[in-house]
Amino acid sequence: MGDQAEDVTYGGYLRLDRLLSCQEPRTGAHDELLFVIIHQVYELWFKQLLHEAALLQRRLEEDNSAGALHTARRIAKILKTVVGQLDVLETMTPRQFASFRDALGSSSGFQSAQFRELEAVLGRREFPASDLRGDERLQAAVSRRSLFDSLLRYLRLQGFDVPDAALSRDPRAPWLPDEDVQRALLKVYADENGPAAEVCEALVDVDEGIQEWRYRHVKMVERTIGAKVGTGGSAGADYLRSTLFRPAFPDLWEVRSQIEEAPVHGA
Repeated sequence: MGDQAEDVTYGGYLRLDRLLSCQEPRTGAHDELLFVIIHQVYELWFKQLLHEAALLQRRLEEDNSAGALHTARRIAKILKTVVGQLDVLETMTPRQFASFRDALGSSSGFQSAQFRELEAVLGRREFPASDLRGDERLQAAVSRRSLFDSLLRYLRLQGFDVPDAALSRDPRAPWLPDEDVQRALLKVYADENGPAAEVCEALVDVDEGIQEWRYRHVKMVERTIGAKVGTGGSAGADYLRSTLFRPAFPDLWEVRSQIEEAPVHGA
């Protein structure tokens, strides 16, 4: 066993021969390699986000407050990193992108199967039939509980009065804001230093991270191609703009306008 461990090299462990051979620009344009690498790195981060989200759901449903908090915070940090990568992509000018854009053919970021799956984990259910057809992982994701469904189970285990209807709902249906759930969340936030409130706030960070990524993505596309049709015939920035300000966990945002100021002790 020890001899086998000693035989492992840095390049061998990371499969660098395979990893570094995956970049195959289709033109001689200097900036195409950057475009390829940035998007491949995105897909690696999406893979890690899905890995972490699965662990987060398990920890929530096991009533593991500390573990859930740690994992949610890691997800939020990864999202910050994903957003930060757009700074690098934005160093590419519109003319530099145009120098290889035709080589992309019908490919488009909207075809990212992993990002669609991540959206499903976060609660999205309104996918076109063409997205679901032939994508077994996405079909499975829209059929199982979302991250918010797992949060509700965690809150019930923590002793909060989460309505039975919310816990027994069909996970394939889109989530609609629920006043009874919001009343339970108000009780969670009554103890803002309690573990349940901390976990909820960590999920707000995750939600905000996804929204921030969407916004920055919109601005990057506008900056690069303006109002042109996106690659693959997508609506480009217009479509991306339509996805803004759609929180994954609407109740966690709505309840904020209902929280009253805590009384001052001794007043």
